[in-house]
Amino acid sequence: MPTIDPALAERLAQIALGHVGMEYPNGLSLTISGPQDLGTPRELHPIFFGSLDWHSCVHGHWLLARLRRMVPGLKRAAEIEAHFDHAFTAEKAAGELAYLARPHSRGFERPYGWAWLLMLQGELERHEDGAGRRWATVLRPLADSFAARFKRWLPLADYPVRAGVHSNTAFALALTHEYALLVGDEPLVDLVVAKARDWYFEDRDCQAWEPSGDEFLSSALVECELMRRILAPAAFEAWFHRFLPRAAEGQPATLFEPARVSDRTDGKIAHLDGLNLSRAWCWRGVARALGDASPVSRAALDAADRHLDASAPHVSGDYMGEHWLASFALLALEA
Repeated sequence: MPTIDPALAERLAQIALGHVGMEYPNGLSLTISGPQDLGTPRELHPIFFGSLDWHSCVHGHWLLARLRRMVPGLKRAAEIEAHFDHAFTAEKAAGELAYLARPHSRGFERPYGWAWLLMLQGELERHEDGAGRRWATVLRPLADSFAARFKRWLPLADYPVRAGVHSNTAFALALTHEYALLVGDEPLVDLVVAKARDWYFEDRDCQAWEPSGDEFLSSALVECELMRRILAPAAFEAWFHRFLPRAAEGQPATLFEPARVSDRTDGKIAHLDGLNLSRAWCWRGVARALGDASPVSRAALDAADRHLDASAPHVSGDYMGEHWLASFALLALEA
């Protein structure tokens, strides 16, 4: 299991505890068919009403659950446990499921929020103590619902989404693949692998037209992250050298240089801190997959360090970044 500096773990936990239960401000994703569909964030989403938006609240809980398991002696573990005991009840999980059952909720949080909910469930499934098992049991029907949604949607999705925002399909497949392997959902594993091959296996000579002004994912590198997960090592190495044939020379240069964040009070511009952190995560995954002997690995690790240094100091300070960036920092640090 990866190690993380205890002091940093406490800081990340403090950040997430400060927003997962904070109802306002809130950017609801809500389609209404009539006045009966209206409600406060807490009424609509009894568990995931904080952190400005539903998906950020989900992965804020993932961060807290992961730190509780990863960091022995975490001082904020008791606060995390108290919050989870209050949040993860059968009644509240039923409320989340009721929202999904609304006629206009078919595309709610697809695919980013779906994948993060599965990641949260996967993390809870790793907890072996009584409290962790209890939370996993409560949330499991919600995870089952999202897994079923993936199984219905992916066969209909003829084309990938390569934008570096929430609609990105490579990121969602990478997280979903991890969950499906963990819980032994072989049909979902097979579906993700087949769709990843269908969408990305023939990609060549990526030009990396990024960053765009509000991206938090590298459309190029998150594709690498997905493919290293679903391909055998030798097959991934061959694919990678077709996809980024000049990576050992630091090309395309834009992938190796952190994005500049000109205004961290602007929610869209602040996405670029997430881009830097997610690139660090992906570059470290590439280096690990290719191995120390690869000429790409040193360049990849150097790029990861620069990206992490550029944005890790800014995971808190303004709420537009603070409500979500710590989760991406943990991904990068673990990698």
